[in-house]
Amino acid sequence: MIGYLNLILRLTIWFLLTANFTVPNIIIGIAIAFLIPGLKKTPTALKDWMQALGQVLVAIPQAYLEAIEMMFRPHNDEEIIMERVKPQRTPGLIFLDIFLITFTPKTIVLKYHENGWFAVHRVVRRKLP
Repeated sequence: MIGYLNLILRLTIWFLLTANFTVPNIIIGIAIAFLIPGLKKTPTALKDWMQALGQVLVAIPQAYLEAIEMMFRPHNDEEIIMERVKPQRTPGLIFLDIFLITFTPKTIVLKYHENGWFAVHRVVRRKLP
């Protein structure tokens, strides 16, 4: 089941990149999704995937709210923080975590460290004294 979710994630990314739903493009997308290495079944719970997809749905309105907030209340300071990767994450789930962080306008992942950390750039409002 999890292998299918990885395949669907790859196809979704392909269709987002190409924005083309013609038959030849669908065939190319399926071929590329199968040819990319690492499509092996890994011991990931379906619960982890459902939580990640739920977080994606929550991130969409959050991104709009943050964008509106930044228009009316500018964020002048920035900081780089280290966030821990959740334990036992597959590459597909790590990609979704990076997507969630980067999707909102106030944050972007600068680097994924192999030892389990994300370097995250974040803009913040300066607190006036």
